[in-house]
Formats: sequence, C-alpha cells, structure tokens
Amino acid sequence: MSTRFEIYPIGYIRKTDQKVGIEIDAAYHDAFLGLEEFSHIFVFYWFHENDTEQNRSVLRVHPRRDKNNPLTGVFATHSPLRPNLIAFSLSKIESIAGNTIYIDEIDALDGSPVIDIKCYIPTERSFSDLRLPGWV
Repeated sequence: MSTRFEIYPIGYIRKTDQKVGIEIDAAYHDAFLGLEEFSHIFVFYWFHENDTEQNRSVLRVHPRRDKNNPLTGVFATHSPLRPNLIAFSLSKIESIAGNTIYIDEIDALDGSPVIDIKCYIPTERSFSDLRLPGWV
C-alpha cells in the first residue's frame, strides 16, 4: 500500500548567537492563542538537510555517530537519518513576540522547517519498568 502525505511548513527555526526562535508564518497567528500560558512546547521539524533518497534508505546506524556503539535500527535511535525525516524537541518558551516564539534551545539547524508545535502537558504516568540500552 502506497499512501503519500503532504506536510507543509508552518514556520522556520531561526538561530543567532544570542537567540533561538521559531518564526511562524503569519497565516498561523491565531494558533498562538493560549500558548503564553505554557512553559514548554514540543517542536516538530524536518531534517531538511538530510532529505535525500540515500539518507532515507539508511535503516541502521551507530548511535550518536560513535562507531563504538553497536549497529542499531534507526527506530531505536534519534538519528537524523530515517525513512521520514521528522524530528522533535522539547523546548522551554522564553518569550513570544509577534509571530516568533523564542525558546531556550533546540537540536535543529537554522532554517529547519517547522511542521507542528504542541504544548507540553505532563502526565502522571510513571515508568517503573523503564529500560534503556547501555549506550544511552
């Protein structure tokens, strides 16, 4: 089954030496309503500089680009090489001015297309049975 989806950027990551911002297209300004009440957001963005057919076909990597780590499937890593180049980061909102959300940090490149933003709402769910591989 071959289903295709189209994703359109709602804005772009803007980084300078002093600030990190998410510049949102003016068409989405109404989506800001209530966002100032939250301290953190999930930012979903596109690994645009890795978007090649070759990079999309990489299914195993050494985590953290460290050859000492075992070869691991990309679904078990945070590698920017994956079939669909969707990334996300949890970021703290520093301020909101106009159509820009200023955040503390993000593991994205300047110019990365932002595809969605979701407010962070903590849950009461705990993970007493949490497991992680040794390289984490």
